[in-house]
Amino acid sequence: MNFIEGPRAVTPGELRAASITRHHVTEFYREQITNSGYLNQLKYIVEPSLEEFKSPGNLDTSGEHDNTVLPGLQHKYARTAMLLVTDRCASYCRYCFRKRLVSKDSDEVATDFARIAQYIEDHAEITNVLISGGDPFVLSTSRLDKILDYLLPIPHLTSIRFGTKIVAYEPKRLEDPALVSLFQRIHEAGKAAVVVTHFDHIGEISVDAECSVRALRAVGVQFLNQSVLLAKVNDDAEILAATFAKCHQMGIRPYYLFQGRPVKGASHFQVSLRRGLEIARGINQRLSGIQKTFKYIMSHYTGKIEILDLGADGRVYMRYHQNKAPEKIGRIFSRWYLEGACWLDDLPQ
Repeated sequence: MNFIEGPRAVTPGELRAASITRHHVTEFYREQITNSGYLNQLKYIVEPSLEEFKSPGNLDTSGEHDNTVLPGLQHKYARTAMLLVTDRCASYCRYCFRKRLVSKDSDEVATDFARIAQYIEDHAEITNVLISGGDPFVLSTSRLDKILDYLLPIPHLTSIRFGTKIVAYEPKRLEDPALVSLFQRIHEAGKAAVVVTHFDHIGEISVDAECSVRALRAVGVQFLNQSVLLAKVNDDAEILAATFAKCHQMGIRPYYLFQGRPVKGASHFQVSLRRGLEIARGINQRLSGIQKTFKYIMSHYTGKIEILDLGADGRVYMRYHQNKAPEKIGRIFSRWYLEGACWLDDLPQ
């Protein structure tokens, strides 16, 4: 098998034991990163590395298993239901936090949408559905339309969100005329259609991606972007500021900058919380007020935690952006900082 560091003979058992995701990259993305001028950074997103074999962690850093209420349906936060509709992606990110299911024939993928719709209908607090996976846009538009058949009649749903990296990997997928009709169906049902793109680096934003985004914005689709802070890839305030400024220019609102998760086979992408806060501060210093709409977030088992600052008193200050317990949302808390700490569990209580 070819790794960034060179070829190495490996057995299927070794790959399984180290949770090494299969290697697959679209021709479009390979050409885009080769011509971007940033190949030395962006290759780490999709090319396997020997570091994956010695990268510790676990395969469910955010407690997805414990918040699964039906096969393929998660309900961690009161207002949001998340559907895992596929275990396939257009290309496979080496830092993926769902290594346990992507590129495999997973039993975590939703199949009984009638049952799922009934659960959502019975929980009036759910106002939005996030359709995720894998990448939902690897499914045919007709398949997505069938999923919407179950969701759109639910009166208390106000928005349907799609989480995808296909805008970077294969943006022409969004040019499908049937997809425009799908988004129009969502609007006609009185709900917002939202696409959450996943650009980690300005070198991933192609001319085709920009054209696709602008075309769908013209028919009322809203766009947000999430990025993951990745060692060797984008741990640079200048690069991320340029990425977020370009997203803003295209009409995509920078949404989350995620702290890398301690995922088995991917924790070598993590940067320290000290370094992450320096980068987040540097990004904000380079953006105008209307461009800096992102939050620096740790998607922890206990909830989505906004990482605020490292104080002069040696404590990391944080706030729950989301939590299963509503009374904790918005609360600021702190822990002593330990040099090199990358995750909440690394910080002494």
